[in-house]
Amino acid sequence: MKNKIFLSLAAAVLISACGLAVKSVDSKDIGLRKTSLESENVELLDVKYSQAVAGESVLIERSFENAPPLIPHTLEDMLPITKDNNICLSCHDKTIAKDVGATPLPSSHYFDLRKNKSTKDMISDARFNCTQCHVPQSDAKPLVGNSFEAKFKSEESKKKSNFLDVLNEGVK
Repeated sequence: MKNKIFLSLAAAVLISACGLAVKSVDSKDIGLRKTSLESENVELLDVKYSQAVAGESVLIERSFENAPPLIPHTLEDMLPITKDNNICLSCHDKTIAKDVGATPLPSSHYFDLRKNKSTKDMISDARFNCTQCHVPQSDAKPLVGNSFEAKFKSEESKKKSNFLDVLNEGVK
């Protein structure tokens, strides 16, 4: 019984001592922002986004297999994207894309993962906000070094999603 009390007291003292040793870190000292998180005075990076119009741009290879591809064209006059007003679908909907030379949305955008069923020719309610995953291409310099090298299963997977096909890969 005395041993349990002694161990409890020792643990309490140790925990207290650790708490005193923790030094407070200001929010401006963490991350890449280097200013207070409450500050509205943020220096924006000098980034040049593609000004190419849709259909006249060059695609950048995906960062890794099934990564959301970058948007290669300007988004001027295309935002905001809402469920009822999505100009992206006027070219990228699977029924139109081939005719206009655009990349069609993959089958995963026509599938409701919550209900585990196809939405047929309607885009899934969870996939209408394109810029939630897809961002414009830019020539921004990396903020930190990166030696990551993507490994693709095939040449086709560099340009096309197979997300639904591999979603349960390795799951029994």
